[in-house]
Amino acid sequence: MSTATSARPETSVWLRIGRFLKRALVMELSIYASIGRFIARRPAVPRGAAGFGYHKPVVTILMIFIVLSAVEIPIFDLIVHRWPAVRITLLVLGIWGVTWMFGLLCAHLMRPHTVGPEGIRVRAGLETDVALSWDDIASVARNLRVDEPKSPKIVETDASRTLMLRMNNETDLEIELERPTLVRLPGHGVAGGRQQITGVRIWVDDPVAFMDEVRKYI
Repeated sequence: MSTATSARPETSVWLRIGRFLKRALVMELSIYASIGRFIARRPAVPRGAAGFGYHKPVVTILMIFIVLSAVEIPIFDLIVHRWPAVRITLLVLGIWGVTWMFGLLCAHLMRPHTVGPEGIRVRAGLETDVALSWDDIASVARNLRVDEPKSPKIVETDASRTLMLRMNNETDLEIELERPTLVRLPGHGVAGGRQQITGVRIWVDDPVAFMDEVRKYI
């Protein structure tokens, strides 16, 4: 009994570590894929669909972080140039950090929300990509909402379970679904993995153009 009991926590720990490493690898690959799309000017928009950005609320912040991270590299290099091992380590970490931040910016630019013949795909940054067919969608409407910082990603009431993809705590479009729909979200736990939702709220930089495109299909 004691052997079985002690083995379960150990298995659980290794499972969590494996999930974390897998997710980290996927995110790392997504960084370079997004940079590649940016260089090739090929946003991830399915054939026949239209893309709609959601990056305006954060693009300035991301660019500031990129510039500051780039400026730090020569400063730290000057400080630690006497110690080659430290210098090389910080140089590698600095370049990786700038690359990662640039890749995150590219992900916001190259992975827009899309509206097309197959339905709507809602996205957020590197990982989130939820495909909703027109059969799943009951309605789409403009509806500005500002939430408190650190509000939950999934908001539940007695009659609904809504996925919130906020930008700077704001959403401006509401998608209601015909029925509870199973989607896969990044990560695990309360707001990750397979989740059943009845609606999605998103931020779109140009909600008017988004709604004009939606009206072509519903």
